Amino acid sequence: MTIPHAPTFIPVEVCSSAGLAPSTPIDQCLAAVKADVAADGVAAPAADVAALQKVVASAKEHGIDLKVVVMDKSPAIDTPLRDIATEIGQGDPGSTVLVLSPGWAGTYSTTYDRVILEAGQDVAKTAPNPVVGTQAFVDQLQTPDFPWTGFTITLVIGVAVAAVLTRVLQLRARRAQPSDMASDQGK
Repeated sequence: MTIPHAPTFIPVEVCSSAGLAPSTPIDQCLAAVKADVAADGVAAPAADVAALQKVVASAKEHGIDLKVVVMDKSPAIDTPLRDIATEIGQGDPGSTVLVLSPGWAGTYSTTYDRVILEAGQDVAKTAPNPVVGTQAFVDQLQTPDFPWTGFTITLVIGVAVAAVLTRVLQLRARRAQPSDMASDQGK
């Protein structure tokens, strides 16, 4: 029988999101963060919780099951933020998770593709505070994509029509040349 244990890639900085000391074992920190997120969608320092809960509630009204984790310190590298988001997201299927630290962001979602998530991360991590960053992330998720498929189809059809029209004009010009030469010779 395998005994489940917390992943070792979760940084100790996540403990601050749950209000725990950095010396707390990682599995306890992660469990506390998951419990905070399960309760109200937010695991963050107390000063940001109420405003973040409003953003989460607003996102829910727009069909986004958002979960937010805010860390007051950044880990040595930014990769663990996505790992934390993945851990939380896998425990809450269908949710979109944003993990913020000063200057970095990590996300997870089965609803949105990676391109949209990373665009949201870019605007979230450059915001002046976690509340503004989270709102910017939600706004980015709601921004309509450029209709690349329709644009591509229209462009291909336009090029095909131009090619056919060019060929028709070439054939007409070729047919007209011999008759023009014959009329010139008759003069």
